[in-house]
Amino acid sequence: MKRTFQPNRSKQRKTSGFLIRMSSTAGKNVIKRRRAKGRKVLTVS
Repeated sequence: MKRTFQPNRSKQRKTSGFLIRMSSTAGKNVIKRRRAKGRKVLTVS
């Protein structure tokens, strides 16, 4: 059986990179939540 997580850097960047996050309201909220939580790493890129 094929595993569910098939790592792919370019796909990861396209879906959850900083610029993509900042391009939508929901994405901005993600960044805001992670900043509030004190995350060292906000996004994958």
